[in-house]
Amino acid sequence: MEELKAGMLKLLREDEEFRYAVAGLIGLEEILKRFDRHEAELVKLREDMNKLREDMNQGFKRYDEELVGLRDDMNKGFELVNRHISALGARWGLLAEESFRSGIKGLVEKYFGGKVERWAHYDEDGIVFGYPNVVEVDLIIKDKEHILVEIKSSTSKADVFELWKIGQLYEKLRSVKPKLAIVSPYVEDKAKEAAEKLGIKVYTALPV
Repeated sequence: MEELKAGMLKLLREDEEFRYAVAGLIGLEEILKRFDRHEAELVKLREDMNKLREDMNQGFKRYDEELVGLRDDMNKGFELVNRHISALGARWGLLAEESFRSGIKGLVEKYFGGKVERWAHYDEDGIVFGYPNVVEVDLIIKDKEHILVEIKSSTSKADVFELWKIGQLYEKLRSVKPKLAIVSPYVEDKAKEAAEKLGIKVYTALPV
């Protein structure tokens, strides 16, 4: 061994090629050792990343579930608000319509003469709406002349046709063909055309 060591030392001192070869082997070994260390670190890093990804996926899942729950709560809240708004709008519409009718009633009595009464009947044959329902309309009887008056804050084509059907029902029940009139500050153009074809008088302004 001593001779071998002495020989190797001599080669290292005197043989440049041998010296570089040994140095290369030593460097390669060090590199391989470093690779082993780095590989172990990479494995640990990969494990940490996998755990982090799993935690993030679970977190996203919880977040999605919470987001879905929040969205459902918001939708329920919007639905509740819409129902309240719709109910309030419908109630306000009815109140406004009734207030308008009460306010204009005196002018109608003055203009047509006679007293305005509310005529209501249960239409069991569904003549007006196509199914049994209560129908109502303002009625003026003057000099044996019957006038059905629809007083509305606004009038559509459907309102005109409804009054015409009520007139048919009234004629069937009373054996009297009534005159039909609509009193409204706003009447749609199609409603005016329909009223003209059905023989219904339309008054969009009344003299005071």
